[in-house]
Amino acid sequence: MKQVLKESMIQLAHRSGLMPTFRRIFAGRAAILMFHEIQQDFRSELMTGTSVALFEHSLNWLRQEGWEIVSFETCLERLATDPGTRRYAVLTFDDAYRDNVATALPILERRNAPFMVYVPTGAPTRTLQSWWLGLREIFRSGDTVTIDAMDKRFHCPTFHEKMLGLYRVTEWIHQDYHRVAMLAPTFNRAGISLPALNEAYFLNERELQSLARHPLASIGGHTASHAALSSLDVLSARAEMADNRCYLEQLLQLPVRHFAYPYGGARACGPREAHLAKEVGFSTAVTTRHGQVSDLKSNHFALPRVGVGGQFETRARFEARMSGIQSAVHMLLGSKR
Repeated sequence: MKQVLKESMIQLAHRSGLMPTFRRIFAGRAAILMFHEIQQDFRSELMTGTSVALFEHSLNWLRQEGWEIVSFETCLERLATDPGTRRYAVLTFDDAYRDNVATALPILERRNAPFMVYVPTGAPTRTLQSWWLGLREIFRSGDTVTIDAMDKRFHCPTFHEKMLGLYRVTEWIHQDYHRVAMLAPTFNRAGISLPALNEAYFLNERELQSLARHPLASIGGHTASHAALSSLDVLSARAEMADNRCYLEQLLQLPVRHFAYPYGGARACGPREAHLAKEVGFSTAVTTRHGQVSDLKSNHFALPRVGVGGQFETRARFEARMSGIQSAVHMLLGSKR
């Protein structure tokens, strides 16, 4: 019921022309946008990333509404030195997908838009336990999907049923990240090779080196294995961050100052992880918690982001997120993202 009410309020504000009012009251001075895949065939990928149409719309909307797209470093500098009301947007991409270069980069180049890519070591080395790619492949290719660890069988011959099934299993994983290891029998029985999917979907080391030399690109850390850090002991969590930073700096011969927590929600990271990120030597760390940055006093190791994409994303929802109405709705309904 709350979700329906939220959607109704967002649509009402969008249609009534109240977005500028919400923007003045609730929007911050800076927004860190979060993308993953930028998908040419959004439907065939079960609408798990961001469509090209929505990606282009988001960039056009930012410019039209007066948001200046800047690098992470420039954003921090402007917030520290510019007391005015100008607003800044930072574009971030998690996991180093191939389509970030093949599809997104030409669009970014046409707009001269800087961006950050957060890279887990296991993506270019092909060792990543990319369970989300494995699950998507299973649901895309089968009309009946059995998830052994859930003791559940999904009958999903239609596109909608495939999307719903994938969403339900994904939510089950997010409830307890230790469950990732429990998917191995399902992948083995289905003939799913995660290394092969890594090769198909993620940049390799040579491609990452080339991207790092692009004048618009910055590279950030994203742990070694994409583990939910809160599920690890303190030494292992620290090693995930430190080893990833060392790997990227040696590979790219560039400093790596910025970090993104895998998964990024309350179950995956908290004050302990923020302390570790600072201790390892990062300058900032971003979460997946929804919100914008109001000023430089924000905790640099728990920065919120505005996610763009997924099964339920529309242009209206994106504009609502950026205009601050979603934050207002959350406050009115007393819920937290």
